[in-house]
Amino acid sequence: MQTLFRVRNLKKYFTLKGSLWEKPQVLRAVDGVSFDLYEGETLAVVGESGCGKSTLARTMIRLHEPTEGELWFEDKNLMNLDYRSLRKERRNFQMIFQDPYASLNPRMTIGAIIAEPMEIFCRYGVLSLSQGEIRERVSELLRRVGLSPSFINRYPHEFSGGQRQRIGIARALALNPKLILCDEPVSALDVSIQSQILNLLEELQQELKLTYLFISHDLAVVKHISSRVAVMYLGRVVELAKSQELYERPSHPYTRALLSDVPIPDPRLERQRKRILLKGDVPSPIGEVKGCPFKDRCYMKTAICEEVLPPLEEKTPGHFVACHHWEKCAEM
Repeated sequence: MQTLFRVRNLKKYFTLKGSLWEKPQVLRAVDGVSFDLYEGETLAVVGESGCGKSTLARTMIRLHEPTEGELWFEDKNLMNLDYRSLRKERRNFQMIFQDPYASLNPRMTIGAIIAEPMEIFCRYGVLSLSQGEIRERVSELLRRVGLSPSFINRYPHEFSGGQRQRIGIARALALNPKLILCDEPVSALDVSIQSQILNLLEELQQELKLTYLFISHDLAVVKHISSRVAVMYLGRVVELAKSQELYERPSHPYTRALLSDVPIPDPRLERQRKRILLKGDVPSPIGEVKGCPFKDRCYMKTAICEEVLPPLEEKTPGHFVACHHWEKCAEM
């Protein structure tokens, strides 16, 4: 498979200001993440709230400036691009945001919202479109996401949450991107609407040959849409594998605990299933962590977990795990 986006040792640290008597502290939101994103696939990133999923996506496209690492889009190193060059490159990767109520400007019509990316890139000389062509493109995008072009002069408050998310998808498609980063695009929607949006994303991927980075905390949703899954914990990827293999043979204790909480439609099997309840809360991402970040909540830890940080390594073909006891976990 052709690699579209490469992430190498990506770090994003935020400095927290201390008081007059305290030194500033460092919050390690993303702490050494590496993976490849292939053309036409959907790579899902899952984990608990606060593990760094959204920060990872925003740092990948330099909405947050990385603290350290390499970002390669096709053959271009995004870290070496100045602001003007990066702005031109951004037409190739767009983002769908989590909250359809906050991501649309309430003072603009949906026609103006969808047209805005095209107008900006026309001003910078990247695109050459007349106002008539832009308006025609907006109508086409509305039809493509299942909305009527007659809505073009309406405002966001006149639409439901699902319709607003469709508008957000249309805006993301305006510049014909190759990669779309979906930051929990269905978490704020009703369950019945979630399936419609997921089906729409899959249809658009097949029609337009899109690549997705799909961020979610809902493993049932991820199973439906993903090609591969990356599990994050405390700013790090602890497991990365093909979707089917990860669900059938999780090899990290944290992944196994997450999957044990996914509901099973069969009531008989649901009653027989044993859940893995993790003790305590996610540790603070402030400061350095000695040993494995998951050690304080892990039900398989030994002495080595207290001292040595397990690297993310390919244990079986295409299956990466950061755990000292991955073989034992996979056999459970």
